Amino acid sequence: MTDEVLAGLRLPQKELSAKYFYDMRGSELFEQITRLDEYYPTRTERALLEQWMPIWVKELRPAALVELGAGSAEKSRIILDAMSAYETGNLYVPVDVSADFLQDTAARLRVEYDGLRVEPEVVDITGPLEISVSLPRPSWLALLGSTIGNFDPVGAVRLLGRASEQLQPGDRFLIGADLRPGGLKTVGRLESAYNDQDGVTAEFNLNVLRVLNRELGTDFDLAAFRHRAFYNRDEGRIEMHLDAQGDQTITFRDGAGSVRFADGESVRTEISCKYDRATIDSLFQEAGLTVERWAEDPDGFFALMLATRMSPR
Repeated sequence: MTDEVLAGLRLPQKELSAKYFYDMRGSELFEQITRLDEYYPTRTERALLEQWMPIWVKELRPAALVELGAGSAEKSRIILDAMSAYETGNLYVPVDVSADFLQDTAARLRVEYDGLRVEPEVVDITGPLEISVSLPRPSWLALLGSTIGNFDPVGAVRLLGRASEQLQPGDRFLIGADLRPGGLKTVGRLESAYNDQDGVTAEFNLNVLRVLNRELGTDFDLAAFRHRAFYNRDEGRIEMHLDAQGDQTITFRDGAGSVRFADGESVRTEISCKYDRATIDSLFQEAGLTVERWAEDPDGFFALMLATRMSPR
C-alpha cells in the first residue's frame, strides 16, 4: 500500500486509488451520498431494477447472485426479492474490499431473508476475481452503481475481462452505467451530484486522507485540502480532486518517504466515467462481452444492461 500510494502521489498529476475511500467510515459516508437529493444515480438505477428485475429474473431464472462492490446491498435486495418470488435460487455472494462493512451487510441479510445463503467474499475487485464459493448455474454477476466508471478505459476493460472469465454458458453479467450529459441531463445537473449542499461528498473525499493517516502514518492535515469535483468533457468523466491550500510536505511512517504539495496542487482521488451505447459496446467487445439487453430511464440519465460472454470464433 505504501509503495502504491507513494507512486500515485509522485505522478505529474497526483492520484490515489478510489478503493482507499472504503473503510467503515467511508462506506457509511457513501451510503449517505446515495440518499442525497442531488445524487440521482442510486434512485434512477433502483427504479430501473424495480421495473426490469421481475421480468428478467422470471425469464432467465438465476440460481445465484454474485455482486462486486456490494456495499450495503440495498439495490441487491430488488434482485433477491425477484429470485425469491420466482423461486429461482437462494445464494447471494456479496464481494467487497471493506471486510467489516461486508460482514454487517451479510448479517442483516441473513435476518431479513429466511433461507437465503449469504457467503461474503472479501476481495479487491481491482485485482484478480477469486471467488471461492461453488456457484449453481445459471449465475448472475452484478456490478451496480456505475462502479465501472471508477476505472479508466484500460482498467475498465481489465475488470470487464475478469468478469467475463467468471461467466459460464447461461450466466449473465448485470451492470449499471451512468450516461453522458445530453437532453435533460445537463453538465450542471451532473456536477451537482458530486457537489452536494450538505458537504457529504466533500467529507467522503477527505476521508481518504484519514485512511492514509491511519494506515500509513502520514501526516495529512485535512483542513489544508479542499474538495473539488467537475465534469471533464474531453474525457467524458467526473473527476474528484483534493486541492492543497498552501505549500506543504507530507511524510510517511518510519521514513518510508515524503511528498511535496505546492499551493493549489491537487491529488485526483476518483474518476467517474460516463457512457453512451457506443462506448459501452466498444469496452464490452474488447473484454469479450456482448450486451444482450439494454434499458434506460425515460430522461436518459442511467442505463441497466445484461451481458453475456461472447462465443469464441
